[in-house]
Amino acid sequence: MTLLPDAPWRHRPGLDRLIEALGAAEGDVRFVGGAVRDTLLGLPVKDIDCATRLLPEESSRRIAAAGFKAIPTGIAHGTVTALLPSGPVEVTTLRRDVATDGRRAVVAFTDEWREDAARRDFTINALSADPSTGAIHDYFGGRADLDAGLVRFIGDPLRRIAEDHLRILRLFRFHARFGRGTPDPAALDACIARANDLMALSRERIADELLKLLGVVDPAPTVRLMHDSGIFRPILPEIADEGVARLDRLIVRETAAGTNPDPLRRLGALLPPDPSIVVAIAQRLKLSKAATRRLEQAASGIDDAPRALAYRFGVEVASDLLLRGDRPAETLDLDALDGWERPRLPIGGGDLIAMGLKPGPVVAATLQAIERRWIAEGFPDDARVARLAAEETAQAGRDRK
Repeated sequence: MTLLPDAPWRHRPGLDRLIEALGAAEGDVRFVGGAVRDTLLGLPVKDIDCATRLLPEESSRRIAAAGFKAIPTGIAHGTVTALLPSGPVEVTTLRRDVATDGRRAVVAFTDEWREDAARRDFTINALSADPSTGAIHDYFGGRADLDAGLVRFIGDPLRRIAEDHLRILRLFRFHARFGRGTPDPAALDACIARANDLMALSRERIADELLKLLGVVDPAPTVRLMHDSGIFRPILPEIADEGVARLDRLIVRETAAGTNPDPLRRLGALLPPDPSIVVAIAQRLKLSKAATRRLEQAASGIDDAPRALAYRFGVEVASDLLLRGDRPAETLDLDALDGWERPRLPIGGGDLIAMGLKPGPVVAATLQAIERRWIAEGFPDDARVARLAAEETAQAGRDRK
């Protein structure tokens, strides 16, 4: 019998009390999903999910009786969040699908563990563990697939995709994170055959899943496979060979520069380097205004010193431009931007007027000239700014004669 290895998350304050209240001794609750999968792989666990035979109202009552706040985050679908001192734990009643339309499911509650596991997408996500004994329950060969680096649908891939079209993108995301070699042939064939189904999904769900994919350590081989297989064509036809090559290059440069993966930066590399096209795509994906602006600015291709870029665009966009640029990645010194705050030019229009300039456009133009030199010199101190102001004010006076 396979047992769930011990891991730090299993000792979070309050967790033992929660599972005891939910009927661990009677076999009414199990750990499920990513916590089980990632623990078997020796990976850190962030989110804890439990499944239970108890109905949501009873789960809520027991959670409260154990001294925790019960939040009905998705009670219509059986989910109650228990707020522990160490963080939230989602508790969901066992379910079976009654009807699906490719975007959402109508569910009914059940008390059968296998029935609940069968509605999950991939075998590696259908593992569950008894919290008392640690015994792993594996109805569909998920442990073997995990060991083999194989992401495989439970049952007929075409049927699983018909239930939820987002599973096409999830297949590639999970392959990028957990897979080794080529994807499961049946899964890949089904995703290619049903790629047009992605058009029925909301743009927000597509964007969320795509950014999760781009956040794995190295998604480039999987993104290349998606492009070559026509997966992007129905939803992001602008992605081309050059974009995949830019993404691959960016990931290499991120590694060389010692910077962490950034999904939005990687999306920008994948898209055409044209600000107007990037904005149109970001709006289509319903990205936030801040994300859209960042993608637009990073597509400009402007090159300058790191802090000069950060002064103009902010640290994030400066990092994007540098990593997507042509300077050797080992020389970018992105650490110089850590904690850097945008300085304020220590002189204003009133100071220039006091120095003899007449109010009007010449004040703004002179101030801009001072600022350009101040930025180019690496934001020198006030004494140097005063000298720059004197020089530029004198030049402005000569220009007016």
